Amino acid sequence: MLLVSLQPLLQLSFSLVVVVLLLLLLNLSFLPTSATTETATSAGHAIPYPAFEHFPVRETILATKITKIQTIPTDVLDDELNQEHKQNHSSGNGKNEKWRLKLLHRDKMGYSHFVDHHDRFHARMKRDVKRVAAIISKISGGAAAAAAATNGGAGESKEATNNYGVEEFGTEVVSGMEQGSGEYFVRIGVGSPPRNQYMVVDSGSDIVWVQCQPCNLCYHQSDPVFDPSLSASFAGVSCGSSICDRVENSGCHSGRCKYEVMYGDGSYTKGTLALETLSFGGTTVQNVAIGCGHRNRGMFIGAAGLLGLGGGSMSLVGQLGGQTGGAFTYCLVSRGTSSSGSLEFGRGALPVGAAWVPLLRNPRAPSFYYIGLSGLGVGGMQLPIPEDVFRLSELGDGGVVMDSGTAVTRLPTAAYVAFRDAFLTETASLPRASAVSIFDTCYDLNGFVTVRVPTVSFFLSGGPILTLPARNFLIPVDERGTFCFAFAPSPTGPSIIGNIQQEGIQISFDGSNGFVGFGPNVC
Repeated sequence: MLLVSLQPLLQLSFSLVVVVLLLLLLNLSFLPTSATTETATSAGHAIPYPAFEHFPVRETILATKITKIQTIPTDVLDDELNQEHKQNHSSGNGKNEKWRLKLLHRDKMGYSHFVDHHDRFHARMKRDVKRVAAIISKISGGAAAAAAATNGGAGESKEATNNYGVEEFGTEVVSGMEQGSGEYFVRIGVGSPPRNQYMVVDSGSDIVWVQCQPCNLCYHQSDPVFDPSLSASFAGVSCGSSICDRVENSGCHSGRCKYEVMYGDGSYTKGTLALETLSFGGTTVQNVAIGCGHRNRGMFIGAAGLLGLGGGSMSLVGQLGGQTGGAFTYCLVSRGTSSSGSLEFGRGALPVGAAWVPLLRNPRAPSFYYIGLSGLGVGGMQLPIPEDVFRLSELGDGGVVMDSGTAVTRLPTAAYVAFRDAFLTETASLPRASAVSIFDTCYDLNGFVTVRVPTVSFFLSGGPILTLPARNFLIPVDERGTFCFAFAPSPTGPSIIGNIQQEGIQISFDGSNGFVGFGPNVC
């Protein structure tokens, strides 16, 4: 009798065990695997933010005030960086060893010529319009340009697959909003012995270059112009080298490979190609193909050159190849604060717990990193916008580009209008202001301490949701309290997720496995 009475209980217990095991397996299937081994598409919120928040208006306005900043002499800064390199190097543990430089905000460099936030903002927007035009032009450059770009990004030549012996290394990212470029900067060493230089970071470019002596035409930079004659590791690239063949607009002069890069804002760099040693914190990378620019002009004021992190084979990421697993991660510093961000390379730098989505490639634009976007949300609610609006076509049209060089996110006009109108509905109680620059949705928040506003969300392909805090889309355009909704329509070309929307969020790229990660860390 006892056995008979227990049988239903035993069956019930067994059923409960089976259900619990199934639930555990389902939960585990949505957890990202260890970043040091493999990444996979994951669902859930990249970073948990509420559907609505109280935005600190007065605090944000105060942060826009331009004041005289006590700058740090470069020799003192370099001594501090070198000391930190030694500390980081000594604390490394082999495979997962990392190096980071002292975090420095661009404001402390003291090269700003703007007298108020209004002028600084409008200068940035003018540069941004040119940047977006250049991206659209590059992607829609025609079949011949697409074929050339595809060939240039295919295959690794013998000279390009150097055994760098690189593990994980990192450097600081500092805000370039106050500078002519409107980009982000890192400080690295060039040559042997290394000469420390500020470099613009650009995820949409495929070349590394610095201004070089003799300089026939150079813009002003914060450090002495690099002199290759003082570097023991500098070696010119011959015209017959396969490396020269992989550079767009390359040529030949006196047996040396020449290069020329034009940017959408009219900036350019022209010079010779060389192999050189670069230093990132405690890591030295040999035989990096760089441009030695003897004629340079444009929007790179303050920086010595550009560090291309694009998807092509001539970018720094492409040249490092298997040594870093095609992996890097960055966290861009927020505007108007003393905080700063980071840039790290190597699989050991990829975070555990990020929300991962597939990395998409466009043969017409191999430099750019594309992701899938399924929709947009306001106040925690997804809007009825067709997913096809954001789709990358087989011909390379449309799609969504992650770009560190673009400031303001661009969306297809139809999607933008629905997105903007939903935000207007949720902020109907706030006083409106006239349109400013590229923004058609602005508010007069003068006199407010805080305001309640909805957060906005990107619904990413595969399930993850990237929700942005108000500081990433409600930005001040002057010092009087005018704020604008920092998105803009784009009637042609792809959608572009700009650096204002990326700020403060760790963004990771796993090129080997084809994923982009968001979070879980912030800066």
